[in-house]
Amino acid sequence: MEFPKLFLVALALSGSALFGAADNSVVIRNVTIHPITAPDISNGSVLVIDGKIAEIGTRIGARSGARTVDGHGLQLYPGLINAATNVGLEEISSLRDSVDLDEIGMFNPELRAEIAWNPSSQHIEVTRASGITTVISLPGSGARSFRGGPGTVISGQGALMHLEGWTWEQAAVKPSAVMDMIFPQVETVPRRFAAFLAQPALSYQELQRQYRERLRQTGEFFEDARRYEKAKAASGPDFRRDVRLEAMTPVIQGKTPLLVQAEREQMIKEAVAFADKEKVKIIIADPREIGSTGALLKQHNIPVVLGKTFDLPMRDDDPYDAPYTLPGDFYKAGVKICFGTFDVEFARNVPFEAAQAVAFGLPREEALKGLTINSAEILGVSDQLGSIEKGKVADLILTDGDPMQAKTNIKQMFIAGREVSLESRHTREYEKWMKRP
Repeated sequence: MEFPKLFLVALALSGSALFGAADNSVVIRNVTIHPITAPDISNGSVLVIDGKIAEIGTRIGARSGARTVDGHGLQLYPGLINAATNVGLEEISSLRDSVDLDEIGMFNPELRAEIAWNPSSQHIEVTRASGITTVISLPGSGARSFRGGPGTVISGQGALMHLEGWTWEQAAVKPSAVMDMIFPQVETVPRRFAAFLAQPALSYQELQRQYRERLRQTGEFFEDARRYEKAKAASGPDFRRDVRLEAMTPVIQGKTPLLVQAEREQMIKEAVAFADKEKVKIIIADPREIGSTGALLKQHNIPVVLGKTFDLPMRDDDPYDAPYTLPGDFYKAGVKICFGTFDVEFARNVPFEAAQAVAFGLPREEALKGLTINSAEILGVSDQLGSIEKGKVADLILTDGDPMQAKTNIKQMFIAGREVSLESRHTREYEKWMKRP
């Protein structure tokens, strides 16, 4: 009697293994495909095998081991990318125990965002509901203090993460994708804030002195990293490691770009000059104005991660639509752009931030690229993500319209070929109250 039981158990396990192996293989049929890098395909199909796109066309039949999804009347887009968030590192901003951001210290390059990633964060499923399959999670919030002293310049390594996975290892697409940096600036403190903080209002000359000192310290830190790299290469097994300086090696070798948060025109110019001097790759992040920097960025082939368009102008006398037109201004200057929200609570809104730019001069196709292939190219993963192409990871969304429109519904989502739930606390609350007696 024992043999049949063992046989049945073995059969059940083997059956579940077979089904588990096929859960990332699927044929999506009868959809309008938007590859992003090629013309749209009407009434097309996509075959996904083992989590990667195997075929795209109009005559793809059912395949053994791959389930079939009939998307009649729906649109198929690549999964959207939010290129700057704090998703997975912050839950409730007012509860410090749930926030893994902004460690003390001026230089913290050894900190890795993926290590602190919380795969159970409520923000992950909420962000997914807008069609976003991948995010850059940054270890720094970018917030500047009004304390007058030097704050953090390098906050750590930002990671490119899938919004799916039981562990951070499963979610990680590209650990250490960027090094997060807040470029120093002359930080003027309004007198009323200085009085509130019980600190003297510093003169402009003193603020300039502090700024120059911060730049000097930053340049010295980069030089220390170069000396460390040379010393390590020339040493033996007894070499004493320095984790901070060692974390800078990919940056000074040009393998990992600096994501430089520089909001003002002068900061952007000085960031470009700094990158030239230090011979490092940079991405300008969250600029609030373009000024005369467009030609400079194009000349140096430096891309930009734009922040929120739904924001107030930086200065009281700026045009009301300055944040709305900024993406179009960078595009017209020939600068490659993508979009991020630089937060956690509004990370889901990145497609609508891009849509706002379309209404104020950015071509729709460029806005969509800024959420997909441009992001992938800027982050160095265009061979894996950002478009619907053979051989790429099958991050796909089925929609009933344009994903940049708020009225559009995301019907189904696939991350690496596996269908993921679109349920969130929002949908659960909706269903709960719809069932109210």
